[in-house]
Amino acid sequence: MARPEITTVLSTLTWQHGELDQLRKAFAPADFVQLKNTEKDEITKVLQKAQVALLSADFASAILTAPNLKWIHVDAAGLNGFAKKEIFDKGLIVSGSAGRSGPALAQHAFYFALAFTYDVPASIDRQRAHQWNGAEAIRARPGLWGRKLGIVGFGYTGKEMAKLGRAFGMHVTVLRRLAGETSSDVDVMLSSERGHTLDPILDCDVIMLANSLSDSTYHMISTEQLKRIPRTSVIINMARGEVIDEAALINALRSGEIAGAGLDVFEQEPLPAESPLWDLPNAICTPHATPSLPDKTQRSINVVVENVLRYRSGENLINTINFEDLYTKG
Repeated sequence: MARPEITTVLSTLTWQHGELDQLRKAFAPADFVQLKNTEKDEITKVLQKAQVALLSADFASAILTAPNLKWIHVDAAGLNGFAKKEIFDKGLIVSGSAGRSGPALAQHAFYFALAFTYDVPASIDRQRAHQWNGAEAIRARPGLWGRKLGIVGFGYTGKEMAKLGRAFGMHVTVLRRLAGETSSDVDVMLSSERGHTLDPILDCDVIMLANSLSDSTYHMISTEQLKRIPRTSVIINMARGEVIDEAALINALRSGEIAGAGLDVFEQEPLPAESPLWDLPNAICTPHATPSLPDKTQRSINVVVENVLRYRSGENLINTINFEDLYTKG
């Protein structure tokens, strides 16, 4: 399918000059205009002629009035902030940088899993108190080997979670949205498209969430689902905070319905100081931050460069969202 020629590109990306030069070269001979997010008037002016916008910031209303805009790339993995009806109605292509941190996010999930396996908070308390006791409590806890790992979502992060699960000797079950290829890292592959539900995932010892946030996944884990999870199981959220009903999760943690929760994302960020999650002994929280990969930005650049080629040849772009990703509840 033929697409309009790219003559002007707006960028608010906060990358280094050499990194931005790779994009200038990819979009050449288009006029590549680099601005800061704070330069609102200039952004609005450039959007009057740009076909492409490369953004580091969240959704801006000026996008909807840009007469020539066809493609938005957002340097983020989660695109729910752009999954709006007005965006889809306008026919805009929206792509993102999913995959730039996939391995690190999967390792982050296993940081939580291992922290619960070894009861790290209590172990550190004993160390600081110079206490040798606790060996029997540690030996009584099951290791990850042979346990059941359930993963929701099989994008870049979900695939890396499955690889690590296999390396740890876990039995891996995956629930993905669309039916797709099998994987040697997965023992049971399920898909919503084929009518599968969360039930097999909820039976697992360790549950990792790596799915996108949409109207269909908002509060996907709530009171009913939490009651299904074994009391000895932990849930780990590396997706978006809103996929879990946080109030229901707090109740489940307080009552001991589940053993623990590892959370890097929350319904409100920053997490309010008054949130009970700060003080619950069976919750481990990180502030929506994962250690970086040495090639993180280059991974993002590679997505944009690949999509420039696809845009110009009329192919489908990678890392895009569609109407199934609509998010109106946040």
